[in-house]
Amino acid sequence: MPSEPPVIETRGLTKTYKVKPQLTGRFSAIRSLVAPARDERTVVSGLTLSVGRGELVGLLGPNGAGKSTSIKMLTGILTPTSGEVYVDGRVPHRNREANARRIGAVFGQKTQLWWDLPARHSFGLLRDIFDIPSADYARQLRDVDQVLGISEFWDTPVRLMSLGQRVRCDMAAAVLHDPAILFLDEPTIGMDVVAKERTRAFLLQQVNERGRAVVLTTHDMTDVARLCERVLLINHGRLVFDGTLDAMKLRYGARKVVHVTFGEPVARPEVPGTRVLSYEGTRATLVPEGDSTAEDVVRALTSGFPVVGITVEETDLEELMRNAYEAKNEALVA
Repeated sequence: MPSEPPVIETRGLTKTYKVKPQLTGRFSAIRSLVAPARDERTVVSGLTLSVGRGELVGLLGPNGAGKSTSIKMLTGILTPTSGEVYVDGRVPHRNREANARRIGAVFGQKTQLWWDLPARHSFGLLRDIFDIPSADYARQLRDVDQVLGISEFWDTPVRLMSLGQRVRCDMAAAVLHDPAILFLDEPTIGMDVVAKERTRAFLLQQVNERGRAVVLTTHDMTDVARLCERVLLINHGRLVFDGTLDAMKLRYGARKVVHVTFGEPVARPEVPGTRVLSYEGTRATLVPEGDSTAEDVVRALTSGFPVVGITVEETDLEELMRNAYEAKNEALVA
C-alpha cells in the first residue's frame, strides 16, 4: 500500500534579496542615482524538506537563520527566487486564495483580528470570508474554547487584550475554517506560563485529534521539548539537521552533568575521566569526558569523598541547540 504523500514539500527552495549598499564619500548620493549598486543576500538556500499529515515539526534556528522567510514562502506571502514548493498539492504563491483556504497561520507579533472589534465579531467576519456553515462554525468555536478558554474575553476589543489573550484568539481564528496545515511563527512569545500551557494543549489536540500538520518556529526550548516530534534546524539559510530530538542529542553531544554536595569542605574533586565545571568547597559540578559515564563519576565520588547529596542531569536543550549552531558556524567558516 503506497504511503500518504507529504502535505508540505520543498525542493531546493531559495530566496535571495537584492540589497542597496550604503555608499560613502564625495558624490555618493549622485553615484547611487546614476549607477545604483545592488548586492545579493541569500536568506534561504536550497531548502529541501517534507512534512506529513498529522505531524508537528519544529523549524528552529538562531535569529536571521531564515525561519520566518521560509514560513512566508510556504504560506504564499513571498515568492521564491528558485526551487519548488508544494503545500497540500498546490504552489502557494501561484494559488494564494486556494492555499489560504487550506492553511492557518499565526505570527506572534501580528494579528489577523480587527483591532477595535471584540474577537467574537472578528470570528464572525472570518466565518463569512471562508463560507463556514453555521453548524460547523459553532462546533469549531465550542471546541477551541474548551481548550483555549477564550470565551472569558472574546467580547473585549482586541486592542485591550493582553498578548497571551490576543494570541489565543488568533489561534482560534486560524482553525475556524478547518485547515489541513497550521503555520505558527513564534506563537508563545511574551506569554505567561498559563497561556503557554493552554496553547501547547491546543496544538497537541490539533495534531492528535484533528490530524493537522503543524510547523512551529520558536526560541522557547520548552515548546520544543513538549511538542516537537521532529526538528528541522536551519542555519545561514540552509537545512543542517532533520530528525528527532534524541538523534540531535547523539549528534551534538548531549551529556550528563553530576552535581554533588559534600558533608564538609573538600579539596577540588579531581576525578579521572571528568572535568570540574564548578567548585565551591562543599559543592561541585562535574561532567564525564572521553569514555567515562555519569555512573563512573558517581561511583568515584561516593567512594572517595564525604558525599551527602548527588544528582545527575542531562544537558538542557538550550545548550544542545547552542552546540548545534556553533558546530555549523565553524563548518561554514572552515
